[in-house]
Amino acid sequence: MPSQPPARKLCVRHQRMADEGTNLKLQQALDALPVAEREAVSAIWSSFSSSPHPRRALILQGLLTMCCFSQLSLLTEQLAQLIRIDPFAILPREVSLKILGYLDATSLCRAAQVSRQWKSLADDDILWRGICEQHIGQKCLKCGWGLPILEKRRAVPLPPVSASASAAGSPSPSPSLPSSSTSRLKRPHESESDSTGTAHLVKRQRLDERTRAVSPPTGPPSHTVPPSSYPSNPLIVPPSELPPTDLKTRPWKDVYCERLTIERNWRRGRCTVRTLKGHTDGVMCLQFSETLAHPSFPVLITGSYDRTARVWNLDTGAEVHSLVGHTRAIRALQFDAAKLITGSMDHTMRVWNWRTGQCVKILEGHTEGVVCLNFDSNVLASGSVDTTVKVWNFRTGECFTLRGHCDWVNAVQLWDSTATSSGCGSAPQTIESGSSAPHIDPGKMLFSASDDGTIRLWDLSLRTCVRQFKGHVGQVQSLKLLLVDEDRDDASSSSDNEPSEPSSITARSPPYPTSSPILSRRSTAAEGLQRSTPASPVKRQKPVLISGSLDNTIKIWDIDTGKVQRTLFGHIEGVWAVASDKLRLVSGSHDRTIKVWSREEGHCTATLVGHRGAVTCLALGEDKIVSGSDDGDVRVWSFSE
Repeated sequence: MPSQPPARKLCVRHQRMADEGTNLKLQQALDALPVAEREAVSAIWSSFSSSPHPRRALILQGLLTMCCFSQLSLLTEQLAQLIRIDPFAILPREVSLKILGYLDATSLCRAAQVSRQWKSLADDDILWRGICEQHIGQKCLKCGWGLPILEKRRAVPLPPVSASASAAGSPSPSPSLPSSSTSRLKRPHESESDSTGTAHLVKRQRLDERTRAVSPPTGPPSHTVPPSSYPSNPLIVPPSELPPTDLKTRPWKDVYCERLTIERNWRRGRCTVRTLKGHTDGVMCLQFSETLAHPSFPVLITGSYDRTARVWNLDTGAEVHSLVGHTRAIRALQFDAAKLITGSMDHTMRVWNWRTGQCVKILEGHTEGVVCLNFDSNVLASGSVDTTVKVWNFRTGECFTLRGHCDWVNAVQLWDSTATSSGCGSAPQTIESGSSAPHIDPGKMLFSASDDGTIRLWDLSLRTCVRQFKGHVGQVQSLKLLLVDEDRDDASSSSDNEPSEPSSITARSPPYPTSSPILSRRSTAAEGLQRSTPASPVKRQKPVLISGSLDNTIKIWDIDTGKVQRTLFGHIEGVWAVASDKLRLVSGSHDRTIKVWSREEGHCTATLVGHRGAVTCLALGEDKIVSGSDDGDVRVWSFSE
């Protein structure tokens, strides 16, 4: 039996006609004609079908010349539908997603409105995950928009369910990233005088007046708060482990839309404000955390001139408890999951168990009030009115003093330079075991800012100042160290035509030979970073230093070169506090306002007004700002609603 010829493969259009039954309808209309007309029409169709493409084009051109307007109108109506081809109805899903992957978020939303099939493709998690990775936690190099991470909203816990009822879902929105909302070092307000010298004297006078006005507490200071007084303390981790909870995942498009709404609120200055009242004097320092494993609510801790540190539930605004023990104003604090350290004008620092309110240890050493502090896992640094910086070693319990500033030390900031200068190729240095010096890891650096108008960079392993940053003409009140992706920062800097501010950098001559390998490595950190291989697959991060001063300006410094990258003007009085993340910079000023800045572009995007006194401290979160003022109020500016 002879084999039959293979079936003719239809083109896309004729395949669609077969699926829609168009040929069947034409055949039914043809059968309704008389036999003679049927044969004539069939002959015309057969002749056209058997003709090559050039002859078909000639036949069509001739037919068009014979058509009247009524026939041309019919052709126009039919062609409008016939020439439309839905590519996503023909192409495989993988190819369709590849095409849609070149669209931005706005175009994807428009594509989702075409049809149900297009919506199922345009809402695919693969596409929106790529868009989220491009924008969340960083600024997109194409559109310039960046979206907050919102770490606490990444997953929603659900009650445990049976194994049979649980189903595998899409991966959780994004990998866990450390929170960038750390506390900044704070300062009380000064006289509204514009003169730097006059302001300096008024600050001392006001401090003395407030100190005399606050009478010492009667009886011995209370160092602890009995745990029994908080039988249902929500801060204490329960002894029994909580059962594991399932995590509910959401579509990536919902994740993107939620963060886009918050970013639009940031850019337009839309926010709701809550006021937390409890302190009886000016609030000088604060810090909050939304990523603690326990408790379930975000924790805010504030320090005040009323000599207390207060722990708040940031969700409800309720005060959980008050830590009492210092005999003068609390000027600085920092906490983590295990401890809280406060610095006071009573010359001491206290280590607290902030969950129970118990004072664990008192650190003494400064001869004047402690104005600022900063700690990491191994080292605590504190700055004081006595113009010195003290470094406390958690490993050995020892302490040493850094001298060089000639006025109050208002801010200190630790920096592990090995995390950003590892490309220099220098091997880690260690201190000999026979040395009596407290062990500090090589590469551990410290920034300090002072009323003398300078910022100093110290090498803690060598206990020496390796660089000075000069440029401010007023007292430097606050510091913020930020790590940014080097390629993104360079891209934004290259598009900036504004000339950099003049600055000078002087290196203090060390009391030992400059051939020290550690000193050479520290002094040439910028050159070492430039020598690292550009083709390295690891994305390098560049440290950027931000400072606020009573000269009404905010300066952004390049640590590698020591130059001022940009100066932000806008406040009409001194800047007390600054905070920043990869998306924005915020500042609090003596003019009672908070300003939100675009760090890369250098312009103010929003000004927040509401405090009745100088804004002395603030902390920046992904969707909120928490600020403290000399009016005694703590305000929460939320951009998520």
